[in-house]
Amino acid sequence: MIAFADLLERLVFTPSRNAKIALLRRYFATQADPDRGIGLAAITGALSFTAAKPGLIRELAATRTDPVLFDLSYDYVGDLAETVALIWPTNPTTTDLPGLAELVETLEVTSKPALPGLVAGWLDRADASTRLALLKLITGGLRVGASARLAKIALAEIGGVQADDVEEVWHGLEPPYRPLFAWLEGRGPKPDPADAPVFRPPMLAHPLEASDIAALNPPDWRAEWKWDGIRVQLVATAGGRRLFSRGADDISGAFPEIVEAMDFHAVLDGELLVIRDGVVAPFADLQQRLNRKAVTAKIMAQYPVAVRLYDLLFDGTEDLRGLPFDQRRTRLEAWIARQRPAAMDLSPLIRFSSIQELMVLRDGARAASIEGLMLKRGDSAYLPGRVKGQWWKWKRDPLTVDAVLMYAQRGHGKRSSFYSDYTFGVWRDDELVPVGKAYFGFTDQELTFLDRWIRNHTTARFGPVREVEKSMVLEVAFDAVQLSSRHKSGVAMRFPRLARIRTDKPAAEADRLETLMALVEDRAAAD
Repeated sequence: MIAFADLLERLVFTPSRNAKIALLRRYFATQADPDRGIGLAAITGALSFTAAKPGLIRELAATRTDPVLFDLSYDYVGDLAETVALIWPTNPTTTDLPGLAELVETLEVTSKPALPGLVAGWLDRADASTRLALLKLITGGLRVGASARLAKIALAEIGGVQADDVEEVWHGLEPPYRPLFAWLEGRGPKPDPADAPVFRPPMLAHPLEASDIAALNPPDWRAEWKWDGIRVQLVATAGGRRLFSRGADDISGAFPEIVEAMDFHAVLDGELLVIRDGVVAPFADLQQRLNRKAVTAKIMAQYPVAVRLYDLLFDGTEDLRGLPFDQRRTRLEAWIARQRPAAMDLSPLIRFSSIQELMVLRDGARAASIEGLMLKRGDSAYLPGRVKGQWWKWKRDPLTVDAVLMYAQRGHGKRSSFYSDYTFGVWRDDELVPVGKAYFGFTDQELTFLDRWIRNHTTARFGPVREVEKSMVLEVAFDAVQLSSRHKSGVAMRFPRLARIRTDKPAAEADRLETLMALVEDRAAAD
C-alpha cells in the first residue's frame, strides 16, 4: 500500500508525460503480484467496491472534524479525498497497514455496518500520503494525471511490445492480470482473448489545417459527414456482445437496444446518435443517455438511438483492417445489405470533384447533428492511433458570442486552487440569463487573471460557487446552440470554450438572447 501511495504522490507532482510513464513502468516492474495488478486496475478505472462508497468518507469526516472547518477546507481544496486526507487527526504508524491487494479484498468482503470502523482504523494508522491513496481508491477517479492509455504504454515498454498489442488483449483480462504480466515478462504466452468481445484500437483523424489543404488531390480522398454523436465500436463474437466508446469504455448497459440488435459476428466502427423518424437529433438528446449504467423504457422511448456505420473491421473472424478503405467500404455495404441490422444504417459518402466544393459543403453544414467533414484516403488501411495524412477531420468554423461572467467555481486536480469553471449569460430584456458553462480555452496567464478578478469581485457565495459582479465580458466560442428546457434561458451551447477576455467591452454591450435564438432557428431551417 505504501508503494502505491508513493506512486500516486509522484504522479501528481510529475508534469512530464514520459516521466509519468517511467514511474508507472517502475511500479509495475518492481512490485509483486497481486499488488501490482490491483494498482493497475485502480489506475485504469477497473476497480470498484460494492459497499465502500464516497458517502462513507463524508460520514467518517463528520465524526472526526468540525463541520464548519471541513466545509471551509473542502471548498478550498476542491477534492473530497484530498480534504479528508489532510484534515484527518492521526498519529501515523504505517508499519501494520495491509498490502494493496489484501486491503482491496477486505473492503469488498467486509459488511457495510463494519466498514466505517475498518476504514477509520486504517486512516488512524496512515500518514497523509497513504491516507490519500486509500481514500482515492474508495472514492474512485484517482485524478493523478495518469490515464489508462499511459498505463498500457508503460506495460508495453516492460514487454518490448506495442501499446496496441496490450490493448488488443486487455478486455479479455481481469484484475490482478497475472497472465498479462507473465506474458510481458517472458514467463508465459500472450493472452488469447479467443472469442471474447474485446476492444480494438481505433483509427483516429488529424484536424485539417489550412496548410494541409493544398496537398489534397481530390481523386485520392473519400468524404463523409462528421456526425455530432459519439464514436463507438460494436463487437459481437461467439463469446458475447459489447458496445465500446472510442476510449474503450464498455457502454453496453446504457444502450441495450443496440446490443440486442448485434445479432451477428463482426466488429464495426460507427457513430452513436439519437435518431427520430430518420432525422438526427442534437447531441443534447444523446447526453440524456450517456454515463448511465442502465436505462428505463421511458428514456429509451424518449431518446431512441441508432448507429451510423463507418467501417467494418472484422467480418466474422476475418480481420479486414489491413485492406484499403475502398475495399472495406465495399465489404461494409455488402455486409449491411446481407445482415440488415436493426438500429443501424450506413454513413453515406459525399460526392465531390474539388476541395473548394467540399469547403462550401462544410461551411453550409450548420445543423446541430453535423460537425463538419471526414476525409479518408481511399487506399488507407485501418491503423491504430493518429497516422497523419490518412484521415482528416475538417470541422466547421465555430460560432462566437460575447457573454457576461455570472458565476465561478474551483476546478479539480491541478486547478483545484483556481476558479476555472465559469458560468456565463446573455441579456434577455434587462436580465442576464445563463446560457452555458466553460472550463477550457484559456491560457495559464488568463486563468490567473480571471481567478484574481473573481476573488476581487465576488458578490455572493453559494457553497463552492461564487457569484460575481456582472461586468466581465467573455468571448465564447461554441459549435452549435440548441433548445434546452433545463436552462432558464431556454437554450444551451454545444462545446463552449473561452476564446477571448473582452476587458474592452462594457457588459451592457454583450450579446442578447435573441442572437442565440436566431442560431437555433437557422439550424432548424437548415434541417
